[in-house]
Amino acid sequence: MKKLSPVDQVFLWLEKRQQPMHVGGLQLFSFPEDAPDNYVAQLADQLRSQTAVTAPFERRLGSRFGQPVWVDDEHLDLEHHFRFEALPTPGRIRELLAFVSAEHSHLMDRERPLWEFHLIEGLKDRQFAVYTKVHHSLVDGVSAMRLFQRMLSTDPDERNMPPIWSLPRRSRGHGDDSGPSMWRNVAHLLGESGKQLGTVPAVTKALLSTVNRARKDPAYDSIFHAPRCVLNGKITGSRRFAAQSYCLKRIKAVCKASDTTVNDVVMAMCASALRTYLMNQDALPEKPLVAMVPVSLRKDDSSEGNQVGIILASLGTHLNDAAGRLNYIREDVKASKERYASMSSEEILNYTSLLLAPAGFNLLTGLAPKWQTFNVVISNVPGPKEPSYWNGTRLEGMYPVSIAMDRIALNMTLTSYCDQIEFGLIGCRRTLPSLQRMLDYLEDGLTDLEKALGL
Repeated sequence: MKKLSPVDQVFLWLEKRQQPMHVGGLQLFSFPEDAPDNYVAQLADQLRSQTAVTAPFERRLGSRFGQPVWVDDEHLDLEHHFRFEALPTPGRIRELLAFVSAEHSHLMDRERPLWEFHLIEGLKDRQFAVYTKVHHSLVDGVSAMRLFQRMLSTDPDERNMPPIWSLPRRSRGHGDDSGPSMWRNVAHLLGESGKQLGTVPAVTKALLSTVNRARKDPAYDSIFHAPRCVLNGKITGSRRFAAQSYCLKRIKAVCKASDTTVNDVVMAMCASALRTYLMNQDALPEKPLVAMVPVSLRKDDSSEGNQVGIILASLGTHLNDAAGRLNYIREDVKASKERYASMSSEEILNYTSLLLAPAGFNLLTGLAPKWQTFNVVISNVPGPKEPSYWNGTRLEGMYPVSIAMDRIALNMTLTSYCDQIEFGLIGCRRTLPSLQRMLDYLEDGLTDLEKALGL
């Protein structure tokens, strides 16, 4: 039995029919060269034999003295969680994305462990897919990515590899896997920030500086300046998922020519896509959109602990020039990072929690809808840097599937894999019609930057 942290409880409180609170991932694999046509069915039989379920997948919700706790599910039904399914013909990526869109719309049964693993056959070109979803109270996006990476190998000849629910248990002391989850920072204020009283002076000083600058400078992005937008309306429970890969070498060439980071460039791509999408609906606000973005503040090459802050970044969507928009984003992100330069990691966490307090209040209560802190979520989760394999099948692409919420109808999450940047967009089907067109607009945004920089 394990008590849920206040942060994890927030994800349960937030969940409702139109607002499922699970994160997910879609992975594409290619058959081994010598594999028979029924390879995926053989793999399904192998996976059904993996009945040893390890943490955190053996846990279901329980209650003790009226408080939610994690308890071991003594009657875990693996057939409920592992599902072998086939796409309808002709088995294109379009059918796969439609499948994920539908499945990601469904709430999970709280009487069972809160995860599902879908093995999907029927794709063209001797490929198959895996779609996994896990409730955010159980893991966040970064820890889910790390679990998935543990399932993979860099050795194409390795076999008998376990699925994600049956990975060997790890000893304690491997460090915090919570990672830079944006929702955890929002929830932190509501659950735990009162414990760090020693951070109050620095946090208060930084927060007052933010408020004072916001009052004097209308171009400064803070809790007061996110414009009203169709992205921030009420949503339904139906989702649209769109995903695509983009060449990392092209993005790095733009970085080199403009003295920017990969994160700056992908944010500029997102800004361009949002600008085009909203202009086509005659719904682009005059003021620039604001994104909530986690950024790394690490100053060394260490791997332990969390050195991540969340910034509210202006996307420069009021600017028509692609290069000018990229420079605008770079300077805005740079100023936000400088604000954190003299703060400890705990002070940064509490500062961002307080800065996002209006968003947290809105998400939990639905009150004060005019407190629009940001318009969209843009998150970058690092992925494998080398080609990866699972039981001899090569991983061709991996796409994050995140969370859309009331007043945050679009989430743009991306991850890196080898020489690719993999975008996963999740949004409300009704609020954001034809969301898949944004994939073309992302490509157009990158092309516009290349042209503007003479590449």
